[in-house]
Amino acid sequence: MERPTFRVEDNKFGSSHETNMNIIAATKSYEDWMRRCTDVIEGDLRYKHQQMREDPFLFFRSTFYRWAQLWPELCRDLCQAPKVLAVGDLHVGSFGTWRDSEGRMCWGVDDFDESYPLPYTNDLVRLAASVKLGVDAEGLNIKLKQGCDAILEGYRQAIRAGGCPFVLAEEEQTLEKLGIDAIKPPEDFWSKLNRRPAVAHGFPSTARRAIEKTFPDRNLEYKVVRREAGHGSLGQPRFVAIAKWCGAFIAREAKATIPSSCVWLNGKVDHCQTYYEKAIKSAVRSHDPYQEMVGAWLIRRLSPDANPIEIEDLPKKRDEITLLHAMGSETANVHLGDKRQQKKILRDLHNRKPNWLRNAAKETAQAAERDWKKYRRQSK
Repeated sequence: MERPTFRVEDNKFGSSHETNMNIIAATKSYEDWMRRCTDVIEGDLRYKHQQMREDPFLFFRSTFYRWAQLWPELCRDLCQAPKVLAVGDLHVGSFGTWRDSEGRMCWGVDDFDESYPLPYTNDLVRLAASVKLGVDAEGLNIKLKQGCDAILEGYRQAIRAGGCPFVLAEEEQTLEKLGIDAIKPPEDFWSKLNRRPAVAHGFPSTARRAIEKTFPDRNLEYKVVRREAGHGSLGQPRFVAIAKWCGAFIAREAKATIPSSCVWLNGKVDHCQTYYEKAIKSAVRSHDPYQEMVGAWLIRRLSPDANPIEIEDLPKKRDEITLLHAMGSETANVHLGDKRQQKKILRDLHNRKPNWLRNAAKETAQAAERDWKKYRRQSK
């Protein structure tokens, strides 16, 4: 069956693989598609647009749909690499902490909203492109070549080893080893969450049932609030249920999921992210027992020590080579969800020319900066 096409002149929804669609048309097409997949929070979407105008890195984090559209054209020679269940929207802000079933602190990729079968090179180039944008904005103090070398070395070592989960309670995997020993949980976490107004109406019964399913006691009384978080997922409904249990607060978040932007790229519509749970369960890691998909809702525990770690929140004195090496290793942990690709990936890496990652990172980061300038100029 012939695939539908998108024609910029009539703004009809369809396949958006055509390269003549600019960032403004791509954003409109993607957001129209979002509205067909879920009930969009329009105020959050307007806030997302504001963030997209602020700087190239926030723009980059908010526009994986544009990356998915341009990647096949900008990196044609990398698109034939072995496929894995990729993170998709990977960047230096995609990592965070959680507690495993033994109560140990773990670190790794914490966002699989855009997970999809893609060449393994997609995640590595996108991570390296985010390093380039971070260096340009002086948020990172490393040279791009050093950063790319660290990512690749960490990735290659973990692929060879069959994985390297990061359990921070172990002597070999401390926060200090990652260069983030000074990170502190937010002291005002619960007070900020509790100050949010309670949701009076519009809390879907499907989200209610999904949250109650993961509470330690289904008869708990709880308050439901809305929450804004993330960048690319802004506009998707998020609800947080806050309860008192055994003398202290607990919270569960329900986020409405939509398919990866790669589904938009192919002109299809669905109502949930079908690869999210498979990605987190197949990755080489000690899993978060409170994170699961229930229907179209992603449920996870919220707490001060289960949070994303932003680069800007890290201490100025940090070992960025160690940190990027760890990010490369964790990317491999995700890709090793399909261990059948292990040897193929190593063979493909061996055959790549020197500096392939740095060259691709430069080109894709420059494309993102050009789009950002156009978006900032034309979207006001």
